[in-house]
This record gives sequence, structure tokens and C-alpha cells, in this order.
Amino acid sequence: MQFAWTAPIVPILQDAESSYPITHTDIIWLQSIFMIGGLAGIPFIIYGVNKFGPKTTILMGTVMGIISWMLKAFAPTTVYFYVARFISGFAANADFVATPMYISEIADKNVRGFLGSSIYLMMSIGILIMYSVGPFVSIPVSSAIGCSFLVVELLIFSFMPESPYYLLSKGKIGETKKALLLLRVTSDNIGQELEGIQAIVKSRQEETKKRRYTDLVTMKASRKALTIVTTLNCAQHFSSFSVILMNLHTILNHADTSWGAVESAITFSACMLGAALLSSAVIDRMGRKVLLCWSSTLTGLSILTLATFFTVKNAGIEVDDYSWIPAASTLCYAVFFRCGLGLIPIVLTAELFPADVKAMGMATALAMYSLSSAASTYLFHYLHEAYEMHVPFYIFGVCCFLTTLFTHFYIPETKGKSLAEIQIILNNSCTTTKDTKSDVQIVLSK
Repeated sequence: MQFAWTAPIVPILQDAESSYPITHTDIIWLQSIFMIGGLAGIPFIIYGVNKFGPKTTILMGTVMGIISWMLKAFAPTTVYFYVARFISGFAANADFVATPMYISEIADKNVRGFLGSSIYLMMSIGILIMYSVGPFVSIPVSSAIGCSFLVVELLIFSFMPESPYYLLSKGKIGETKKALLLLRVTSDNIGQELEGIQAIVKSRQEETKKRRYTDLVTMKASRKALTIVTTLNCAQHFSSFSVILMNLHTILNHADTSWGAVESAITFSACMLGAALLSSAVIDRMGRKVLLCWSSTLTGLSILTLATFFTVKNAGIEVDDYSWIPAASTLCYAVFFRCGLGLIPIVLTAELFPADVKAMGMATALAMYSLSSAASTYLFHYLHEAYEMHVPFYIFGVCCFLTTLFTHFYIPETKGKSLAEIQIILNNSCTTTKDTKSDVQIVLSK
């Protein structure tokens, strides 16, 4: 909900009767400062996960989220919105770092994939709620609705056990057993699972001691993984994801679409949710590379269609008979983007990095995600003001086609391959040791 907050709220702030007079610069900062907060929060969230555990870090993020919503609800000036957006971006790292880690470490292997993908489904649901509620109620009311979800989370999640992996890393064997007993349906295999966790924790601690941050670029496999993940994270936002998500109502209002900006935005978020459900079901059947190529190409076509409409409209040509095109283009964008480009980079981030530098690699990927989001948002507003709406969308469309070429010629297909096989591909090696395969399989079992 925080990510999509500006799309329905900015038109309210721009209304003539609004008590918060804002400028175009204010809009840029309200959108960018969310990602700046996210970037600033990365080292603190990683420190919190290692020092206090994933569960405690998630609860800390929840409290920060509640504070953010309260600041928005009672904000006397625009400055309070700035502070609230920064805090919410800072806290969002708990959702994208601590939460996936917590889920992977508490879930049974038979439901781990489903629970892991639920994070992005919940994100889509949050966007749908924000688009459905934000335009129709006051800022305090929409803030109260957003805050209510976090209050419920704080009350319920507090009773969940801490991650068994974290507890065991701190030598708390008794508490680890209690946590496993609460998390599992039966206690039949608790002893065997505890032994497996002990082996993984020991291996993880040894690997962490051996590796440095520079290994991300000095090791061939991790360097190629970093190149792929960094490029795809940038491609996500330079395909206009953040721009559309944070400015959808403004874009559709500017286009004078016949479908209605509010209604189109709600449909947009519903389509994105449906596409997320579909893509999570077919990603292991169709493969990452094929989906990513088709998604990037069709996403680019959707954006170029929108750019062409704005070009014709800005040229003074009558477009009333085609006013449905902007809404249709954004709906196609929602489906095509979420079916590949909006999902697969997250999957590849977890698959491509070697186990001993995975934490550093994922932190770097998250940093690039935040930076590219802020950069694409700033670029959109600058080009929109200087050269009209169509120019940034032409650039975003071209970036999508470049992503297709990059995917086709550089990214390996990882469908059906073990992590050991993926590392062989990245290293262009023909052999691997049995021990290496075993180590990677242990990490994969997490």
C-alpha cells in the first residue's frame, strides 16, 4: 500500500480545496524519498536480522510502518509526508529482506515455494486496496485503513516463534526445539530437521567468515550473477514500473481516458494481481528465459502504444475516438509486466548467486532496485515537464526491448537446474566436485 500511495493521493493533494498546497517538486520528492528511505535502511535491516533475528526485525519494521501511517493521518504540513514516506521506505526493507528470510527458515519444504511467492501476491493486494480506497476517502481515513493491517500484524505476529536458524546460530538449542514443535504438524522428524539446521548454520557461518564484499566482482560466477541481477533490477524500473505505479491516476487524467482514471487504476491493480497468480503457476513450466523475453517485448509494446497516443494527442490531433487506448495500454502493461519482468528478477536473484556471497548479492540487488526506482521516477518527471508525457515512455519502451536482447544473449535458463548446475553454467566450467554439489544442495534445502 505504501508503494502505491502517491498514485491516488497526489490528485487529492493537488485539488484546489486541499489544505496541503504542493508543487511539482514536492510530487517528485514524495515519490523518490520512499526509495531513498529504502536504500538507507538496507544496512540497518541486515544488521537487525543478524543481531536480533528475522522475527524481531519484522516487528520493528511493522512499528515503523504504523508510525508512518500515523504521520500521514495527522500531518499538518507537507514536510510530515516527507518524513512518513522516508520511514515507510526504510521499513519496507523488512518486507523484502527479513520476511523472505523468515518464511524460508520456518516453512516446511512442501509449502515453502507457495509461502515465498505470497509476499508479492500481498504486495499486489496492497496496491489494489490503495487504488480502491485512496481516491474515495480522506487521507486520514486511508491512513487509518493502512495502519489497521499493521496493527493486526503486530498483535498476531508477536506470538510467532523466532526463526529456528537464528536461534540455533545463537546457541539456543532448547528454544530451537520449541520453535520447531510449534511450526510443525508432527514432532516425528524434529530431531532429524534439527541436525540439518545445525549443519546449515555451521556451513553458513564458515562461508561468511571466508568471503569479502569484493568477491562479488572477483569471482566469475558471482560477477556474472551480479551483472544479470543488477541489469534486471534496473530494467524493472526503467520499464516504467515505479512511474506507472506511483503516477497512474495522473497519467490517465492527462490522457483524458474515456474509461475513467479511478476505475482504470482499480482494474489495473486487479489485472496485476491476476497476472501474479498466473505467472507463479507457470514459471516452472515455461522457464525463466522464455517468460522474461516475451514479457519484456510485450511490455515494451504496451508502453510504446501509450507513448504514441500521447504523441498524437500533443500534436493537436483529435483523439476522442481513441481515448480508450491509454487505459487499455496500462492494463496490458499490468499483465505483461507481472507475468515475467515483474517477477523473474526476484527468482533469479535467489538462484544465481553462489551460497557464500548470496547475502551480499541480494543486498546489492536491493540497493540497485531502490536506486533505479528513484532514478526512473526523477527522469519521468523531468522529461515530462521539459518535453511532454510521450518522451519518457519512448525511452522506457526502448529499455524493454534492450532487456529482451540482454535476456536472449546473456541470461542462462535456470529451469529444472540445480544450484550446482547453475554455477557450472555461470563459470563456463565442465566439471564440479561432489562436495560442491552437496554443499549447494544443502543451501537449496533452506
